[in-house]
Amino acid sequence: MRASVTAHKEFTVAKIDPRLYGSFVEHLGRAVYSGIYEPGHASADEQGFRQDVLDLVKELDVPVVRYPGGNFVSAYNWEDGIGPKEERPVRLDLAWHTAESNQVGIHEFADWAAKAETEMMLAVNLGSRGLDEARAFLEYVNHPGGSYWSDLRRQNGREEPWGVKLWCLGNEMDGPWQIGQKTAAEYGRTAFETAKAMRAFDKDIELVVCGSSTPNMPTYPEWEYTVLDYTYDSVDYISLHMYFENHEQNTKNFLARSMELETYIETISSVIKTIKAKKRSNKDVYISFDEWNVWYHSAEQDKPVLEGKHGWPHAPALLEDIYDFADVLVVGCILNTFIRRSDVVKVGCLAQLVNVIAPIMTVEDGPAWRQTTFYPYLYASKYGRGTALDLAVDVEGYETDFANNVPYLDVAGVLTEADGGLSFFLVNRHESEALDVELSLEGFAHSSVTMDKVIGGYALDKTNGPDEEPVAPADGNDASIVDGKLSVKLAPLSYRMIRLK
Repeated sequence: MRASVTAHKEFTVAKIDPRLYGSFVEHLGRAVYSGIYEPGHASADEQGFRQDVLDLVKELDVPVVRYPGGNFVSAYNWEDGIGPKEERPVRLDLAWHTAESNQVGIHEFADWAAKAETEMMLAVNLGSRGLDEARAFLEYVNHPGGSYWSDLRRQNGREEPWGVKLWCLGNEMDGPWQIGQKTAAEYGRTAFETAKAMRAFDKDIELVVCGSSTPNMPTYPEWEYTVLDYTYDSVDYISLHMYFENHEQNTKNFLARSMELETYIETISSVIKTIKAKKRSNKDVYISFDEWNVWYHSAEQDKPVLEGKHGWPHAPALLEDIYDFADVLVVGCILNTFIRRSDVVKVGCLAQLVNVIAPIMTVEDGPAWRQTTFYPYLYASKYGRGTALDLAVDVEGYETDFANNVPYLDVAGVLTEADGGLSFFLVNRHESEALDVELSLEGFAHSSVTMDKVIGGYALDKTNGPDEEPVAPADGNDASIVDGKLSVKLAPLSYRMIRLK
């Protein structure tokens, strides 16, 4: 099967915000305790952070990490995580039916983020709490000194403010599972007043208002319309969340799930434009897709804990999906979608970073290791920064129950900012046929292949583990450029990243 692609230097989508490749650490399962933080581990530093985990996070070059939740934040008292550790209270977390020791709070997480060379994206509790706690948290984190909350931070050992720019106004407030769920009007009003108060402290912070938890919510997309009607001129982003499942074990459907993501983004982009026109506004609001991933493998094993059958355990194994090769292809398509829609999607958070539906896994008192999905995330993060190209693609497609003409070739291209190179990310969705891809480079002088990485040839259910990581990139050897055209053969069900100079 043949596929024709044209990349033209004058046809671009947008400059990609590096935060498109962010991630997420929530106080959930083993994400924090025995994930990023395990004082007794052989690799632990003086603060108890696992150096082996830090090394893998830095390998991914994660630009921003959302914290502390997630569902957890909607009943979280941030003050529980400050001050002497021996005086911090143990709280019952209603979101995940576990006990929270509060041994890691804002000070510890900020120190970890600095070591991981990433920025913080903080969330305030608009579920069980509200405006007053949000402004206190902001003052504690960002004010230099001379006020109650900033002086308390200094008393607790941090002289300089952290200067966090990106703040989430709650989490999934449309969800009936959320502590403090609100109607769109209730939440819109609360978010508007909270944004007003936070901007009174600092007009230059960036604020993220809650959109729909999934496009399957009964209030979608009316929720976005109502919330933005209240908040449009006070916020910078509206958050969207989406998880991808394959319970029916239908490969064609699973590999086409990113088409639903395309529709989701397009729909909310239209809502944003509608509200902008209604308000005669001069500003733009963008999408923060701050929760996304494949999530379904661990659903059954998690039920006893989530239903409270084990009491209130501290940091149990929850949402520990073990990813397979099929998930590599889906994650590759999702990342390609974000690149192609980088005109409106500016922030993204792979949920999550360590142990909880994550590319990095740990064994308590043991090794840290890379899941199969580590690699498409790695390549997008490292080589997908710059300007997204508007590619013209001609390839056959197939039908699913929910999408028509799903292209067998999923592809995104980026003119990279650091070195002027070209990066192409390609997925062959076809289960049995290779794709002969001819990619025309119009207006580009790139003439050689400098990197060619292939993930393919595995059974769809092949996984990695702590003892070995068999699903890993190999070097491709058949990509070539002749007369301004890149030619490459993509094996059936394969992921490929090709760099040109």
